[in-house]
Amino acid sequence: MAKIDIAKVADILRQNQLEPAVMRRILEQINKVTEEAAAAEDEKPPAQKKQFVILVSDPDGQMPEQELAGWVLQIPEEASPLSLQERVHKAAYDFNATRRGRKLPVETMGEAFESVPAKAFKEVEVTVKTKTPVLVLCTDNKLPKDAPADVRE
Repeated sequence: MAKIDIAKVADILRQNQLEPAVMRRILEQINKVTEEAAAAEDEKPPAQKKQFVILVSDPDGQMPEQELAGWVLQIPEEASPLSLQERVHKAAYDFNATRRGRKLPVETMGEAFESVPAKAFKEVEVTVKTKTPVLVLCTDNKLPKDAPADVRE
């Protein structure tokens, strides 16, 4: 719906030579409606703070010897990261109980992140930021003393 300034509405009413009493009533009604709409917008609850979590795929227990793949997820700030796998399992289980899930059930975490709709994850307060796995690199968390080589090569 297009928004128009109330002053422009008043000008249009004046140009059409409307009686001042009628014009005043119309403008008062418009002001009342816009104030109610503005108040309704202000009453929105604040956005829930969330934390990022990376769920690393390490089936052979080889961390940190080689590169790993994982998914970036987001959960509420007050929730424990340890509950993440349980939340994903519940979303996948709920999806598998649907008609589409019975047709093409998900059996792995990767399939769940790719196939389960966001609505199912929203119910368990998980936001999937990457549907496909991303590479996870390990670091010793130290900076070298020497200047780094040119990385554009």
